[in-house]
Amino acid sequence: MTWQQICELDVLAPEDGVPALVGEHPVALFRTRDDQLFAVGNIDPFCGAGVISRGIVGDRGGEPVVASPMLKQAFSLRTGECLDDPDKSLPTYRVRERDNVVEVALP
Repeated sequence: MTWQQICELDVLAPEDGVPALVGEHPVALFRTRDDQLFAVGNIDPFCGAGVISRGIVGDRGGEPVVASPMLKQAFSLRTGECLDDPDKSLPTYRVRERDNVVEVALP
């Protein structure tokens, strides 16, 4: 598995997203308030825009989610599943922090 460095951990503020290109994959990287890291696809499957990184991070019934800034559908940060329409989802990527640098695995 090949890991790509994205940014220093301090750049990734809790509940803010950062867009990145991992290989040829547009990715949205998130850090939750409890310092968990998540990486999902940045393309909103409902409108096709690369906006997921600008979504609102929160929690729905204990599940960490990001709400699309366009149409407000909530996506699980763990699985990528859309909690409002199970027919849609975001790809998910492995993410880690190493030596204060956030890295995402190339698919």
